[in-house]
Amino acid sequence: MNAVLVASNRGPVSFTLSEDGALTMRRGGGGLVSGLSGVVKEMEVLWVCAALSDGDRSAVRLAPGGRLDHAGYDTGPLRMLDIPPSTFHRAYNAVANSTLWFVNHLLYNTPTAPQFDTRFRREWESYQSYNAAFALALAEEAGPGARVMVQDYHLTLAPSMLRGERPDVRISHFSHTPWAPPEYFSLLPDEVAVEVLCGILGADHAGFLTARWAAAFMDCCEALLGANVDRGARTVTHEGRTTRIGVHGLGVDGDALWARAVEPDVESHMAALRQEVGDSKLIVRIDRTELSKNIVRGLAAYREFLAAHPEWHGKVVHLAFAYPSRHDLPEYREYTAAVQRCAKEIEDEYATEDWDPLILNVNDDYPRSLAAYRLADVLLVNPIRDGMNLVAKEGPILSPRSALVLSREAGAAAELGADALLVNPYDVCGTAEAIHEALVMPEEERLERGKRLRAAATALPPGLWFAEQLAALEPAP
Repeated sequence: MNAVLVASNRGPVSFTLSEDGALTMRRGGGGLVSGLSGVVKEMEVLWVCAALSDGDRSAVRLAPGGRLDHAGYDTGPLRMLDIPPSTFHRAYNAVANSTLWFVNHLLYNTPTAPQFDTRFRREWESYQSYNAAFALALAEEAGPGARVMVQDYHLTLAPSMLRGERPDVRISHFSHTPWAPPEYFSLLPDEVAVEVLCGILGADHAGFLTARWAAAFMDCCEALLGANVDRGARTVTHEGRTTRIGVHGLGVDGDALWARAVEPDVESHMAALRQEVGDSKLIVRIDRTELSKNIVRGLAAYREFLAAHPEWHGKVVHLAFAYPSRHDLPEYREYTAAVQRCAKEIEDEYATEDWDPLILNVNDDYPRSLAAYRLADVLLVNPIRDGMNLVAKEGPILSPRSALVLSREAGAAAELGADALLVNPYDVCGTAEAIHEALVMPEEERLERGKRLRAAATALPPGLWFAEQLAALEPAP
């Protein structure tokens, strides 16, 4: 039985199945996995996750009770759940990514969406079943009085469900996304909104990345549940139970990031990029093609910058990484196409025989991203809304002299805003001028700001972030 458990949709490894039936294991993707993998493995914490692919499901079916570590894999303690693919698809794509993500990032075009009909009710039942599978697995694996750390918007119902199965365990839930204010959160059907809030309130501790998102959650509990909220003490009391609300601003392990960023493959990419951009100043962005990342407006701002400042023609290059994301959803396929169209328009308008103003990378290439960080003169991070945004924290660590242009709607703005150039992500003209201001910033100011940005970015690395939340699950004295 396990004393500490972590639950998340995506796990620390994934499997691919070849045509001859052989399984290949590789490290799982995503920011949450990157942040937690080292910490969890080092502490021998049991990780419970879902099988995401046919390869994952094949591996699970060969492992006793889904325990991959018991089947000879070097994963650390890991249980992977073989949830029926149709149930998983509806829970993950239709509810988690197309509903809860859209609500908390304020992404709906409300004249046409959302529309919560009979089909959505069926999808919601799958989301309930998906959460119930996690709750049951956690109940089976947790030792007496264990501490269970449930992660993110995929698993908002699991804390309450687990509480019903195992009232002896201590439970936390952590939201890695923003949280919507009550007037937007109430777009959800009333019973669904109540179930999400009550699901999280099944935890002893509910964690958020910033005070802003924590406050929005408490506002929703008060407005939609009539819960008793103590904002000073950060507690929510509902139906006889009190949940403590915590703020834990996940940061970056600077030493580990630097160690990876000086490996030979990164150095090779740096040499290639230097040759490609020459003496030009380099503006870098690194994102998934996710609707909230605001890549199209970022490109439009660069285009306006070029129009307003012809003196920079031939002297600056924008290197934009736009990695594919969620292509199962039509909105994301359309958005990726819009990014590519905007990039082509900039090329058509400004490129010359000896100057390429924009380099768009759409293939996931982590070493090349690290090389770009190190060479950046300006880092552009302009999401519409973001729980934190670790790109904004990684950049200053790897490029001590780069200037950071940062959206005020990123959670990272709470910690980095004083030394970044803050922008309204909807204001293309304002972002264009911030790009120019960043390019002409004096070297001494860049270095001073960079020093403070690095200190803030590394203040709560994953190990300390994890430890803070474990400590928060200790019973109150």
